[in-house]
Formats: sequence, C-alpha cells, structure tokens
Amino acid sequence: MQSAKPLLAAFALGSTKILLVDDHALIRDALRSVLRELVEDALVLEAPDCRQAMQLIEQHPDLNLILLDVAPNSDGFSALAEVRERYPTISIVVLSGQQDRASVVKALDLGAHGFIPKSLPREVMRSALQLVFAGGIYIPPEIPTHSSRHTSPADLGLTVPELEVLKLMVQGKSNEEICRELGLAEPTLKKLLAAILKTLKKFGQG
Repeated sequence: MQSAKPLLAAFALGSTKILLVDDHALIRDALRSVLRELVEDALVLEAPDCRQAMQLIEQHPDLNLILLDVAPNSDGFSALAEVRERYPTISIVVLSGQQDRASVVKALDLGAHGFIPKSLPREVMRSALQLVFAGGIYIPPEIPTHSSRHTSPADLGLTVPELEVLKLMVQGKSNEEICRELGLAEPTLKKLLAAILKTLKKFGQG
C-alpha cells in the first residue's frame, strides 16, 4: 500500500485536492465542513456516484485524497480497485454505513488508507481524517481486522502509553486534552504520536 506522504507535501504547498464520492448531498456537506477545518484552502470536488467520480479523477489525476462511499448496492469497491491500479499515488479512504469486519478487511486489502463509518461523531471523524493526513491508517477500534495482512492496533507492538494516546485520539480529543487526561508533558505526547504514526505507516505498507 502506498504511504499518504503526498498529502503532507500538498499541505506544505497549499495545493491539496480532495474528492468526495457519496450519493447523499448532506453527507458530502458534512464531510466538506470537516475537511475545511483540517485543510482550509483545499480544493474539494464532489461526485454523487462512481461513474462521475472516475470522470473527475481523469480530469484531476493530481488528486491527493478520495473519500469513497462503498454502500452495499454501489460499485464502490470496484472503483477502489480501479483507482488503486490506475492512480497508485492517490490516497483513498472508504466511507460506509456498514462497519462489519468483512467490509473493513476488503477495503484494506484493496488498498484503502482507512475505513471510516458514517455513523462516527463529527469530532471522531475529524480525528480519523487527521490521522490519515498525517500518514496513518484509521480503522474503527471496535472492529478486529485479524488476518494474514491486517491486525488490530493492540497487536502492532504499540506500548500501553501509545495505545492510550491512540484511543483518545480517535475519540476526537485535542493534544491539550490528551496531555491533561493522561498527565503528559507536550514533548512526551509528541514523541508518542510520532511512534504511533511510524507504526501505523508500517501497518499500511504490510
């Protein structure tokens, strides 16, 4: 799986391009709002289905991130596989109303950089996307993904402090809140976050 490093480079250059693919306008509106909080100057494109999404991807092959809905009756997984094959540098995060283990593992096996349930509270979704932007991979913590290629965060060799930080991070806690709740100094938290992201990057390349 490709690393999400292109996102970091795009942020530095102020040229981030993101594509939202979902058939519900309200979902796209909510996601656009969250993305604006994270990357204020991003160019956010939208498509209601995979057919229009593929047209936009062809017009914008320099996209940095695609948020792709994989509803049960959609062709989202097929689109995911096609984009990964044709545009390997574009990071893709799957959105879904389903959050069963089989769907998560399938998305990761096809090369997704994360799996975000639509039911997540806004702040948790924000943190999930923030983790992806930083080069990590978001997986719902309540969903085990044990297989030959994918394991849960607890099986990645993370230390207890790292797991505690990760748990609070995916709950939408700010760095200040995490420091206060765990009694950590800011430099210590930064070291833990760096270690977590390093481990998650290795996980994504596995």
